[in-house]
Formats: sequence, structure tokens, C-alpha cells
Amino acid sequence: MANILNIYKKIDLLRKRFHQSARKKESLLTLISEAEVSEQVYNSNAIENSTLSLDETEKILLKIDLDRFISERELFEAKNLARVVTYINREAKQKELTLDMVLFLHKMLISNIRDEIAGRFRQENEWVRVGNHIACDPKQVIDKLEEMFISYHANPIENIIKRIAVFHLNFENIHPFVDGNGRIGRVLNNCLLIREGYVPINIKFIDRSDYYNAFQEFDEKSSSSIMEEIVGKAMTNSYHKRLAYLNELEIITLNKYAKRNNISHSNLINKAKRQTIEAFYEKGIWKIGMPQ
Repeated sequence: MANILNIYKKIDLLRKRFHQSARKKESLLTLISEAEVSEQVYNSNAIENSTLSLDETEKILLKIDLDRFISERELFEAKNLARVVTYINREAKQKELTLDMVLFLHKMLISNIRDEIAGRFRQENEWVRVGNHIACDPKQVIDKLEEMFISYHANPIENIIKRIAVFHLNFENIHPFVDGNGRIGRVLNNCLLIREGYVPINIKFIDRSDYYNAFQEFDEKSSSSIMEEIVGKAMTNSYHKRLAYLNELEIITLNKYAKRNNISHSNLINKAKRQTIEAFYEKGIWKIGMPQ
């Protein structure tokens, strides 16, 4: 619990620094968000067992031919999710997140993959299982989603990390769709964060084991502590990255930083993973900003 409280405090400080540094730099922030789309798509799809690498995902989004055959499904999973992420980055501040918006995003995500279920919630006899968890009766989906939204908005003074973690856990617990729940759920996190003046987060494939453990903890103990830590670290990572660019720091790899300062690289990696230093994970590499 103490670790989570430390993350709460850290986010508050990073957010203040971010807003001070971001003044009159909207174009740079837009470029950062655009450059992150392929990483968002890669990580979210990889969590759902996509075989695409980050490099292959980038090539698909840039319309460059791949060196191997991939299924039509994986092709559309990359293209469609990129459209959804880009839409959220552009529209989240202007458009309230409602059930209709959730359906709209799902249709965008699943089109050309499973058109018969795109843009609609589970219907009668459409039961789904996530691990050992059987999601709620399809007849209860809409009521439970409405309760989820009410719960999220009921306590706006509660820390945003806790609110997002519980929202995400509840959404995935309901599993309102036949397919695409994980991808949509992670996009909704960013929709809410951007609307409330925070930076978007990227839950990474390398954290998949902890991510699944968070759902197990919620299912068995009704606890959100693991997910709060995941969300909190993802948010500090996002702030560290943006602050490095906004403050015009020299961005170098942690390996290079370790050599410059005669510090153990493995020790730095451990600190970066715990987010106790202002490092960030970008395109599969740990980096840090240094004064020029």
C-alpha cells in the first residue's frame, strides 16, 4: 500500500511539472502521441497473443510490405486499433465517454474481422470466459456497464490511478463483447485519462504476467492493488517521456547513461522498471533524458 501511495504523490508532482512544461508546445505533444500509436497497437495486440512484432506493426501502419505472410485478421487488428487510438487521441477531450461511444469504438475495432458482432454488446447465449472467470449473463451487460460508469464518476476526488484501475478491472470483468474486450478496455483507459487532463498510458506486453495477475487478484480478493501499480507505473513512464522531450533534454539509452556515469546498467534497469528514476521505455529500449 505504501508503494501505491508513493506513486499517487509522484503522479501529482509529475502532472504539475508537465503542465508547466507543456505551455505553447501542443504541436510537440501531438507529434509524441502520433509516434506512440504503433507502440500502443503493438503492445495491446501482443497482450492478446498477436504474433506481430513492433517493427512489423510499424510497417503495416506505414503501408510497407512485410517479409512474411500474416493472417488477414492480424492485419486488420493492427490497422483498426491504430484508427481507434488515433481517434481517441484526437477526440477524447471533446467527446464524453458513453455506452454509445464504446459501441462506436468497438465497431471501428472489429470491422472486417467479425462484422456480425462489431459494434454491439453480447446477446442472449453469448457467454464468454476469461481464464477461469465466466463473465456475467449477457442480459446483465448494459446494467453492469451503467453501474461501472456511475461508480467511476461518483467519487471524482479519489486518486485517478485508483479510479482508472477499478474502471478497467470492472470493464474486463463484465467482458461486454464477444471479442475485442481487452483492446477496447485499454483504449477506454486513455479516453478517460485524456478527458481529465492526464497523459495517455501504454500497458506493455512485457508486463503481461502482472497484468493478468491483477485480474486474478480482483476476481479472488476484490482488490485493485496490482492494477493500480501497473497503471501508476505506466503513467509515470508516460510523464517521464514527455517531460524529457518538452524540456529539450538529450535523450540517451540507459546503457549509454550507465557508461557515462560509471554506474551498473542492471541496477539502472531495475530502478527504471520500478520507475524510481526518470527513465522511460520507448520502442523496446529504456531511455532517460539528460541536460544538454
